[in-house]
Amino acid sequence: MTGSRFATIAAACSCVVFAAVTAGAADPEKSGKPLPASPSAPDATPPAPLQPPAPKKPVLLPGTGSLVKNVVDDFEDEKWTWKYNHPKSSEEQDKRMRGPLARSTNNRWFEGPKRGTPDVVKRVALPAPGLEGSEHGLLVATLHGGIPGRVTYTMQQDDLIYNLGKFSGRSLSVGDSPSITVRVYMPPFEQWENRSGPSFGFRAGCFTHAIITGDDHPDEGEYGVEEYWPGMFICFESSHTGKVKEDAAYIRVRSGRRGGEIRGPAIKELGWWTLGMSFTPDGMVHYFASPGVDELTMDDHITSQYPYGYRTEWVKTFFFNVCSHDDGRTWSTPWVIDDPKVYFVKRPQMATTRPARR
Repeated sequence: MTGSRFATIAAACSCVVFAAVTAGAADPEKSGKPLPASPSAPDATPPAPLQPPAPKKPVLLPGTGSLVKNVVDDFEDEKWTWKYNHPKSSEEQDKRMRGPLARSTNNRWFEGPKRGTPDVVKRVALPAPGLEGSEHGLLVATLHGGIPGRVTYTMQQDDLIYNLGKFSGRSLSVGDSPSITVRVYMPPFEQWENRSGPSFGFRAGCFTHAIITGDDHPDEGEYGVEEYWPGMFICFESSHTGKVKEDAAYIRVRSGRRGGEIRGPAIKELGWWTLGMSFTPDGMVHYFASPGVDELTMDDHITSQYPYGYRTEWVKTFFFNVCSHDDGRTWSTPWVIDDPKVYFVKRPQMATTRPARR
């Protein structure tokens, strides 16, 4: 990979040229010491036929129910643009939230105050055919992922946040079984930043009641409303590290009950993928991913978790992370997203009986 390819993105961003790449049997399980054949029979007993895997217990599929009214962006509006308002915010790194925050002209998206805006947020023609009827998506990429005017030579990330509260009127209760879906284009590996680790994140902002852990929170250590951000990261494994023979990628889930991240499926096909998360009334988060743009099914279910041991109560919003090495020269992987949607399942109305008049 060379910096010049990404410099083209920085200088113009007039087009995105991607080429779709379409990419074993597992080793047999070791069974220990073999049992001797029966001495009374000349031929060994035929092995029992393999049993099909038990079907997964159904969980809430992302995309179930009805669309949340007004919470949509298909990026087809020719007037869609991004107002950068540099220098960007970097509250997480240096406690400075530089306003006004960057935002889209339709007010549906805004810069993350903790880490700042990606350096490129641009409506573009789709790099490959995707959803039927869709012609445009949103390109997000970054070069300076840390504090403005500095380089850290460490992995940094920028945030693009959907303004869910403005268009839904409130956060979404898990009692309404909300879910989120999005299509993400994974470019050929030669266009990825040559760095092993997280490259792109699809996440949700959630609330629950728990012991508050935020270092800067005035009520740290007390019981109250705790905010956290479960989701999925697309991670790159560069062949240049010597740990893998060929470039590869996989999905990492955040997080398990104890806060550890969970390695998910390998990304064996590039091009469009569908990612989804759903949230059920029991507080559990369900993670899904599938190559292509078809609707998600139980075959696409990765895992279901109580992230950090929390039971989700409310979903505040969803957002995307774009990660880079922050060396001032190397661009992140260029990501294109399309057609994010939020759904809910209408709760049944409880029958009420009015007291009889006397």
